[in-house]
Amino acid sequence: MQHLSIITTGGTIDKIYFDAKSDYQIGAPQIGEILTQLGVDFRFEVTSILRKDSLDMTEEDRSLIHRTIEAQPHRHVLVTHGTDSMVETARTLKDIPGKTIVLTGALNPARFQGSDAVFNIGCAVGAVQSLGDGVWIAMNGRIWNPDRVRKNRDANRFETLS
Repeated sequence: MQHLSIITTGGTIDKIYFDAKSDYQIGAPQIGEILTQLGVDFRFEVTSILRKDSLDMTEEDRSLIHRTIEAQPHRHVLVTHGTDSMVETARTLKDIPGKTIVLTGALNPARFQGSDAVFNIGCAVGAVQSLGDGVWIAMNGRIWNPDRVRKNRDANRFETLS
C-alpha cells in the first residue's frame, strides 16, 4: 500500500462528551492524529464528509459516502463510521469495483482511556493492506464480511449472523 484514503463520517470514535449527562457532539476526526502519533510508514489523507451518529444516517448520507469513495484516486480506502449502522452502510458500498474498502469505528470514543479506537484502526489498516477488492468491517479484533455480521447491541460487540 502506497497511499491510504481515509473517509470519516462521525460516530462514537469521534465523540466528545461535555458533562455527566452524556451531552456530546461529534468532534474533529481522530484517526489522522492517531496514525501520526503511531508513526505509520505510509502516506494518507483524511477526508471528513460527515459528523453524524450512525443512528442518524440517511440514504442521502450513504450515497455521499459511496460517491466519495468512488472518487478516490487510490485503491485502499478506510472509512470511520458509527457502529450502529456500519453494516448497513458497508452493504451499500459492495458495488464499488477496484477498491479495498474497510469500515471501522469504536464502541468507546477515541479520547476515552481504554477506548477500542486505536486497536480497531490498527486492525483496519492491516486489513486494507492485505485483503482483496471488496468491502470489509474491522471490529473487535476480527475482519467481517458485511453480509455475515451484525452488531449485538446488548453485548456491545460484533458477531457472526446466526
